[in-house]
Amino acid sequence: MKKIINDPNQVVQDMVQGMVAAYPEALKQVPETMVLARKDSPVQGKVGIVSGGGSGHEPAHAGYVGKGMLDAAVAGEVFTSPTPDQVLEAIKTVDGGSGVFLVIKNYTGDVLNFEMAAELAEAEGIDVQYVVVNDDVAVEDSSFTTGRRGIAGTVFVHKITGAKAESGGSLAEVKQVGEKVVANVRSMGMALKPCTVPAAGSPSFELKDDEMEIGIGIHGEPGIERKEIASADQIAEELTAKVLQDLDYTTGEDVAVMINGLGSTPEMELYIVNKRVQEILKEKGITVYKTFVGEYMTALEMTGCSVTLLKLDDELKTLLDADSDAPAFRS
Repeated sequence: MKKIINDPNQVVQDMVQGMVAAYPEALKQVPETMVLARKDSPVQGKVGIVSGGGSGHEPAHAGYVGKGMLDAAVAGEVFTSPTPDQVLEAIKTVDGGSGVFLVIKNYTGDVLNFEMAAELAEAEGIDVQYVVVNDDVAVEDSSFTTGRRGIAGTVFVHKITGAKAESGGSLAEVKQVGEKVVANVRSMGMALKPCTVPAAGSPSFELKDDEMEIGIGIHGEPGIERKEIASADQIAEELTAKVLQDLDYTTGEDVAVMINGLGSTPEMELYIVNKRVQEILKEKGITVYKTFVGEYMTALEMTGCSVTLLKLDDELKTLLDADSDAPAFRS
């Protein structure tokens, strides 16, 4: 295993401290936790937005802490949900009196632990609501989930709920727009090479040099098919077709596109995939309102990509365009 780390069992702690050191004017670490919060938390009168999950998906989730996005992110161990007490500390840190909204990816540990934290916060008098993101069209159930997995589409939920809260939206309004995004976002991914969890020291799965995995998750869990590697155009066509089949995209509709790298995919290759995705959408009469190409929801150093489409209305366009100063999503 070759990684630029110190102790394999201290990677999350070292990472969190390094992030605060990089952005001391914007971020703070909640003492004795792996919670990163806005420096000005809590913002009085504003709904607090909290997300998180296992580490290894950077820049998700801590990279999205900032004005116009998350108020706090909870970093669990690599590919492991943060504990309820850590999530509770994040909720308490960002509570400005108008309630707290949780963005949860649909993984069994995340759902259980975030829901438990919400119950504990409610017992302390904090109004908490949440949404569970399940944008992955590849599989209905996996080794990590009951139901569809939450993957790169989660970033759009962060952005849009964060913008709604920043604009003064109530907790009910933030929940409503979060549910709208979840209902209208779909993703699918693939991988060429696996990743290695530092504490494990060995790859999470194996692929031959001429193989790829279609429908891979962001923890290296199995996809729907392992087959001979294909061209960028063929990969783009397969991923986009699965997404388009899952939701009714009609001629003239506007979408946001995200071509997401999984950790070790050169931007050159992501842009090549994007080229074909844009052509496919144009052929189908679907209008691309905005495109995002880069690493937004990774899996350590996995090589691969995912394609995400979000159907947009006027409200979602406005919120997607709203200002954000989060380190990984400035607009």
